Amino acid sequence: MQSVEAYRALVERLQRRAVTSPLLYRLQLAGLAGLGFAVLAGSVVGALGVSVGLVVVLAAIKPGLLVYLFKLILIPLIFGYSVLRALWVRIEPPQGYRIASGEAPALEAEVERLRKAAGAPALAGIIVDTDLNAAAASVPRVLGLLGHRHFLVLGLPLMQAMDRAQLSAVIAHEFGHLGGGHGRFGAWIYRVRVSWFRLLHALEAREAWAAGMFRKFFGWYAPYFNAYSFVLARDNELAADRIAASVSGGGRTMADALVRTSVLSGRLHQGFLPAVHETAREMPHPPELLYRDMGVALRRAHPGDAQWLERALAHDAGLDDTHPPLRVRLSALGANEIALDEPAQSAAEALLGDLLPRLEQAFSQRWRADVQGDWMAEYHRRQEEAARVAELAQAQRSPEQEVEYLLLAGHFQPGEQDQLAALQAAVARVPTHLEGQLRLGAVLLDRGDAAGVAHLRQALALDAGYTGAVLQRLHAFYQATGEVAAAQAVEEEFDVWQRRQRALAKRRFTLSDEDRFLPHGLQGEVLAGLRNALAKTNVVRRAWLVRKALAGGDAGEHFLLLVQWRGLVFSRSGALQRVLDAVELPGSVQVFDDADRRRYARRLRKAAGAPVWRRGR
Repeated sequence: MQSVEAYRALVERLQRRAVTSPLLYRLQLAGLAGLGFAVLAGSVVGALGVSVGLVVVLAAIKPGLLVYLFKLILIPLIFGYSVLRALWVRIEPPQGYRIASGEAPALEAEVERLRKAAGAPALAGIIVDTDLNAAAASVPRVLGLLGHRHFLVLGLPLMQAMDRAQLSAVIAHEFGHLGGGHGRFGAWIYRVRVSWFRLLHALEAREAWAAGMFRKFFGWYAPYFNAYSFVLARDNELAADRIAASVSGGGRTMADALVRTSVLSGRLHQGFLPAVHETAREMPHPPELLYRDMGVALRRAHPGDAQWLERALAHDAGLDDTHPPLRVRLSALGANEIALDEPAQSAAEALLGDLLPRLEQAFSQRWRADVQGDWMAEYHRRQEEAARVAELAQAQRSPEQEVEYLLLAGHFQPGEQDQLAALQAAVARVPTHLEGQLRLGAVLLDRGDAAGVAHLRQALALDAGYTGAVLQRLHAFYQATGEVAAAQAVEEEFDVWQRRQRALAKRRFTLSDEDRFLPHGLQGEVLAGLRNALAKTNVVRRAWLVRKALAGGDAGEHFLLLVQWRGLVFSRSGALQRVLDAVELPGSVQVFDDADRRRYARRLRKAAGAPVWRRGR
């Protein structure tokens, strides 16, 4: 797919075809889905067939040739084995707390009732995680050729924020995707769609030549299959809504669940989480029971609910989201009234029982352990900022210091002491202040003021490293304000930027004879940290480090780390990943051994000189 515009045009043609020629559309979609399986199976079967054919031919000509030409017979076998290894991607079940049988009997009974009513297949498990979401996850067996295992994933925050009837509607909607809502063909396409993209994501991490071959195929195939299945995927969402309405209390209940889900993201990301983040200003340690506090906050009404719902009703993700716009889904359900009532009892309280406080504590403890270091660093940073604000408040400030002062101490929320005008005046005096342009642009866009666009564009002119984040912010603004043409233009710009970034990344991570290797140039704590990390992996005997000379337009540093293993390593890929996960350097990092890159390994050793680390020294 050459561009966002080409993709959009294809989807629009397919949308018309699905209405005017539904049978033709489904046949084409089924054929495209089958093509993926045919390529995978054909590659393996073809390789094995060539080997068998060679054996038959050579035996017919002269059996003694089998001994002399044994290596020739092995070539297609090795190819087939390489293909199988490249495609043998283990897709793990969803992560989270897996509920044991009998541990939450009320939830298990309700889930089973809804599953049977929706006509969905049996579940392999119910998993509770920390996302504000719910999902029916299908894990393929052998790329889906031997069926799937099905899991229901429920986010604890979602269960805490909804009442029992609303959560039941959400669960029934997810079961609708597994077969009850849109028939076997739609359910199959739904699972194939997910499987292909998970496979492509897994192949992106593989470096073997066979994996590269399939990356190219799926890089071409996936966008086309995505476009062809997009129309059906949107219809499937509406069909899943209908099945949910039929088994969980009617269209009004499902509509209430959709409305509540739409405002919860605003409550969480623009209300609760920023407030938690602000406590790092005064508290050196994170809250004890984050997920209990989150549940309470999400249940309660919030002053911003009406605004967040208004944005959700106006929002249309276009071709980025297979979910139809909220207003379309509510209309299809016949919902003429919108309710934002607080639940008297949350679904988590009703269905989890004694398990609820245990989950809140377990999830909170894990979160505290994960963020403790960053939280402490943020606390100290905030203390330093407070000291800097006090210092600037007493000083005769330069224009640059005025921007710094306002960024640190200013308030830009309506209802507070609004210092937006002061920030605008200060940034106007120092238009090259990157942080000032970014902050001012974001504040203005948050208020629906298109003047923020110019400030974010000015920030990009100062530092192109913010391109991805700025374009996404502009796209969200144009979508929220209904400026379709402007949103599409930003999509095109983002697509061009992504392709350029992929090309730069490919040049950065691809080794060639033209590459120049330079001394790594690391010193002090960074170098000591690298050596400490290599020691802790306990698999590396020696390591050499260099920097790669990058072409113009490629900012930052790229390091290549050549490792020599300590003893026998049973899984090279696993050991390489272990080293890569342990190492932290000021730039991108590529780790390899000399098993299949001997030529580059020799050049790297020569450029590096002495090993950067040697075990025992």
